[in-house]
Amino acid sequence: MKIIGSKTICNLFIVGANGGIGRQAVLQALEAGHHVTALVRDPTKLVLQHTNLEIIKGDVLNLESFKQHLENKDAVISALGVSGGVFGDKPTTTYSQGNANLLAAMKKAGVTRAFFISASALDISPVLPFYVRFVAKYILQKLLKNMYHDLRIMEDLVKASDINWTIMRPPRLTDGPITRQYRLAVGHFLKNCLKISRADVAHYMVNNLFDKTSYKATVEISY
Repeated sequence: MKIIGSKTICNLFIVGANGGIGRQAVLQALEAGHHVTALVRDPTKLVLQHTNLEIIKGDVLNLESFKQHLENKDAVISALGVSGGVFGDKPTTTYSQGNANLLAAMKKAGVTRAFFISASALDISPVLPFYVRFVAKYILQKLLKNMYHDLRIMEDLVKASDINWTIMRPPRLTDGPITRQYRLAVGHFLKNCLKISRADVAHYMVNNLFDKTSYKATVEISY
């Protein structure tokens, strides 16, 4: 980590850099002047070139494939995701085992700050409209039961760790642009938490890397 003028330049490790949030995090971190190491299974799918970008081929489910790259990193952004969607939900350990491996690598390298992506519907918010709570409980949680099961395990693992974690719980994600105009709830539910762009989720993380108010807390984010 370096201080250049009024800016803090960090060495970031970003997992899931081929995904919607991950790619946005890479782009915005580079634009902010940070040095980024991006972990991807298939580097050919991350068509980016930048003097501050290092693309690493590896699998978060295989600790040996990436653990050495956590050395000298200031913070981690885990933007892991699974394919399939609402009608293609399958049993997975990507979130739980993948982030367990990431936590192990962080511990060995002495990295103590990380963001993790979860989902707002994991817990039914009492401040959402009734029809949204109904859809979340009786439709989303059932159609995505495997994903939510693994996310719950992941959250428990992260919360039990001794790092300065932040778990992002976005609602419905869109491919909209960065607006920088969003609402937050740190450690509690956000009223009318209905949608947010992947770009704005990434914006919050990249611009709050060391905001202590979000340490060891869940963050709901929405327009």
